[in-house]
Amino acid sequence: MLLAPLAERYLRHLRVEGGLSVNTVEAYRRDLSKFHAYVQRAGSVPPEQVTAETVTGFLRSLHEAKLARASSVRCLSAIRGWFRFLLQERMIEESPVVGLPSMAKGVRLPKTLPQHDVTALLDLAAVPTLEDLRDRAMVELLYATGLRVSELVMAEVAQVNLEVGYLRVTGKGSKQRLVPMGEGARQLLHQYVEEARPRLLKQRASRYLFVSRRGGPLTRQAFWKLLRRRAQRAGITQVISPHMLRHSFATHLLEGGADLRSVQVMLGHANIVTTQIYTHVERGRLKRVHDTYFPRAGRSRGKKS
Repeated sequence: MLLAPLAERYLRHLRVEGGLSVNTVEAYRRDLSKFHAYVQRAGSVPPEQVTAETVTGFLRSLHEAKLARASSVRCLSAIRGWFRFLLQERMIEESPVVGLPSMAKGVRLPKTLPQHDVTALLDLAAVPTLEDLRDRAMVELLYATGLRVSELVMAEVAQVNLEVGYLRVTGKGSKQRLVPMGEGARQLLHQYVEEARPRLLKQRASRYLFVSRRGGPLTRQAFWKLLRRRAQRAGITQVISPHMLRHSFATHLLEGGADLRSVQVMLGHANIVTTQIYTHVERGRLKRVHDTYFPRAGRSRGKKS
């Protein structure tokens, strides 16, 4: 069903015109490939003959394969976009997904680390290696700024202002934002840049902030592994991920009294609706404020004697 050149043009359109990240475009590529394989098994139906029943059958097959609901939602989004593109290119006269109900993702509360686990992770005893200084700076910066792991590993030296203490981040859709990093992260990052980074590079040039002994940036997978090793050394029993530190950053800010709009800006969310997943924290804080300061909050509701 998917003509390779046309499909590639669509994916290129998502990247250039839609401003989607490389990772998101690749996820859409995989989703469309699944749909293509399903349609091929049904007899290589051309695009103009795909029906709503074809799409619902595909979604049913994903459910039977026990694909996560969020992944199924993304698949449907990819299919909607694909047929919208085919309409614009006049390859079809109507989209088979028009009128199909959307699939609500459902709200899952983000997994976070308690403050004592974050403290244990950040206060881990130093090891006298160049990599340890780099890794400590990366973990400290990740928690201090709430960066996505892709933003962390692809950060460039030119994006850092160590004098003022902020990082210029290029996030999803190539949108830039300024994020403060705090004094602890600033000092540790300064130490890494002055002491470890030049020795890791060995007179080689690199625009990336965090580098390996080969001179290139760390991969996301490499950071995942080093984070989990450090968590084990810190005595953290649960399996943690970089995104848990991002969630912890946002949650701990709100618990400390930050407003949702400020957290939205620091996380780089285009829409505050995305940030509202953390409002369970805000509601809990407001309840504590109410219980503490409302004059009748702690009084008995029983009848007077």
